[in-house]
Amino acid sequence: MNKHVRRDQILDYIIDNQHVSVTQICEVFDVSEATARRILTELAEETKIERIRGGAIAVAGSVPERGYRTRSVEQHEEKRRIGKAASELIEDGDTVFLGSGTTVSEVAYHLRDRRNLTVMTNSIVVMEILKDALEIRLIGLGGILWHTEQSFIGHITEQTLAELHADKVITGIRAIDTVKGLTNSDPMCTQTERAILGVAQQVIIVADHTKCERVDMAFVAPLSVVDILVTDSNAPADFVSALTTEGIHVIQA
Repeated sequence: MNKHVRRDQILDYIIDNQHVSVTQICEVFDVSEATARRILTELAEETKIERIRGGAIAVAGSVPERGYRTRSVEQHEEKRRIGKAASELIEDGDTVFLGSGTTVSEVAYHLRDRRNLTVMTNSIVVMEILKDALEIRLIGLGGILWHTEQSFIGHITEQTLAELHADKVITGIRAIDTVKGLTNSDPMCTQTERAILGVAQQVIIVADHTKCERVDMAFVAPLSVVDILVTDSNAPADFVSALTTEGIHVIQA
């Protein structure tokens, strides 16, 4: 994981929880005790947290934010397993579009050492993860920055998408339901997300179990656009069975 992204995730985790121990940070972020202590010391020197014996507390006035970095901590272990499983669906020589979302970033982490891949993305986080992977041809799309997802959306993005083709699309979603299909929390992004889904022959959705059997505010696409869902072992059995009946291949990492 990029050290700056990890540091920001730890800061958000402290703000969310107000009081955390070094042990918690080691377990949640899979870092050594020395690394956890170093990051806490750096954050304390910048007055972003207050260092206490054995851990840290949020500074007075800090409020939790539901931004990208905060969400990336949630179901972190499940997302890591999903990311690894989804990355194994990508073959040498593939051209793949990676969309936005915290689970998609885990896919990108598992691609860093791959060769002979072309990766297209509108995600700033994915670009940051793969920018030093010299064996991957990285194509970044511009547009209007969608802050909560750290990705580009809008007319400029969609115009570019109309001229691109990939073998596979891997993208996240806020909610997936057997009746309502794919939905999201922000109507502003739906047009771009639909355009992303149309870029490739194969659509792979990555979503942990908390997104399953849920419906959010904005309709994105029907369930029929999905070829593969990569989720975790806690996904509801009846939901998995229903998707399988619809011809969707479900992988539970």
